[in-house]
Amino acid sequence: MRAVIQRVTEASCMVEGQVTGQIQTGLLILLGIEDADTEEDLKWLAQKIVNMRIFGDDQGLMNKSVMEINGQILLISQFTLFASTKKGNRPGFTKAAKPPVAIPFYEKMISEINGLTGKNTETGIFGADMKIHLINDGPVTIILDTKHKE
Repeated sequence: MRAVIQRVTEASCMVEGQVTGQIQTGLLILLGIEDADTEEDLKWLAQKIVNMRIFGDDQGLMNKSVMEINGQILLISQFTLFASTKKGNRPGFTKAAKPPVAIPFYEKMISEINGLTGKNTETGIFGADMKIHLINDGPVTIILDTKHKE
């Protein structure tokens, strides 16, 4: 799994002119799922997302997690995070999991984050043409990959 984590002051997702998910201060997570992903990957990534200390404390240092600031999470599925650009100019997406594999993992990630935070995670619609609006705070953007835990 790959996640692009963006600290935001607001973010929303629209599908066909309708808002499907909307948050104020918190995290916008773009989530890519590949066939090789496991439940262990999912749990590790969910823990990292909710516990990552990227919000400011009283001294302005990044020392607080989204849970500590009572922030919200907007989770968006994004298969293009597994684009292969090695050959040619048109990206290939063979590493991205197909919907029969990806949808259950996406739904499990929503449940896992809900369980860890005690809040409902806002979402987009899997496979839809989504329009994402965000105000990146900082900007702070972090990329996590469960296959390269750095």
